[in-house]
Amino acid sequence: MQRKMQGCDASVLLDSTKGKLAERDAKPNKSLRGFGSVERVKAKLEAACPGIVSCADVLTLMARDAVVLAKGPSWPVALGRRDGSISSATEASDELPPSFGDVPLLTRIFASKGLGLKDLVVLSGAHTLGTAHCPSFADRLYNTTGNGLVDPSLDSEYADKLRLKCKSVDDKSMLSEMDPGSYRTFDTSYYRHVAKRRGLFRSDAALLTDATTEEYVRRVATGKFDDAFFRDFSESMIKMGNVGVLTGGDGGIRKKCYVLN
Repeated sequence: MQRKMQGCDASVLLDSTKGKLAERDAKPNKSLRGFGSVERVKAKLEAACPGIVSCADVLTLMARDAVVLAKGPSWPVALGRRDGSISSATEASDELPPSFGDVPLLTRIFASKGLGLKDLVVLSGAHTLGTAHCPSFADRLYNTTGNGLVDPSLDSEYADKLRLKCKSVDDKSMLSEMDPGSYRTFDTSYYRHVAKRRGLFRSDAALLTDATTEEYVRRVATGKFDDAFFRDFSESMIKMGNVGVLTGGDGGIRKKCYVLN
């Protein structure tokens, strides 16, 4: 029986070992940052209260606080998670929502974790924060159909600007803002970009191909429903934070988040 990718058990924090590539090194996770910050917080907690706070709880709390610091919403975080001991890059690549996914594919992946179509469009709003390396979207600029043409679902003016940064599909040195002009602030401008066909990823553009997700995008893009989006995001984050949680004897508490005890 195939084992599913780990949930909210801090498996993404484990380092790869000889002959075994960990989840953090999977292609969909290449742009993840902040591992050092998690380790520093965990080290201070271990010094004060050894073996009490899991890496999973630290990671979940820090994810919430990062959104709050970026002027986004807050939500209650249940504590008592335990850390997992398995981390697989292969499983992460197979089961994480890909940046090239269409709505049917993304819906199946979300459904496998107990999340619905609304969670999909709401959690996509997290793309208001951060940057991405060119390989995750550059195929939209240079090789959509094998003839070198730009992805027709991408605004041509926006595509021109992206090509100035990403010189080729294999350009790994440059980063682009996922929410241009607002990538450090948690707000609804991401939806305005998507509504104008300026979503960075194919998965962003795909939100306009489904009636339900398109309606949500265009509604939030008006700027009149920021509070509603913040509430929706908080609710979806609580749901996602309960996926694959380990408690009690099902997991442990790592002393260092990047390595097993």
